[in-house]
Amino acid sequence: MIDGVETKKLMKHCDDRGFFAELIRDDEPMLKRFGQASWSKSFPGVIKAFHYHEKQDDVWFFPTGHAQVVLYDLREDSPTKGQTDVYYMGEDNPMLLLIPKGVAHGYRVLGETPLQIVYFTTESYDPKNPDEKRIAWNDEMIGFDWETTFK
Repeated sequence: MIDGVETKKLMKHCDDRGFFAELIRDDEPMLKRFGQASWSKSFPGVIKAFHYHEKQDDVWFFPTGHAQVVLYDLREDSPTKGQTDVYYMGEDNPMLLLIPKGVAHGYRVLGETPLQIVYFTTESYDPKNPDEKRIAWNDEMIGFDWETTFK
């Protein structure tokens, strides 16, 4: 696992009415500071990759759909510099994923249904000075193969 990345499996409390699950609390050590909560939707087959932040950490959650999440450690001082991690997240695998600043991240929507992401950041978005550096989805340095392996 990339240094500083954390996962937290979410507990669903189910009964005949449906289910309840906590996402994040004010005493959650995974989110060191609350900056902003955001919600986005992507359509089947979409790849949204890569970008990274210099100031903020992200905590990702996918309430609907299925995602292949790819992380790549860009940090010069990290013991896992150059390492790639892959996570399969979504409604069938409810979890939180902490992505530290300096770790490039992106995802591919799997399956035939749209994907929704809710994410929490440690900084608020500043449109005049966005903390978002982009890298192409097919960047040679990262070298990730987005094709489905087991067809």
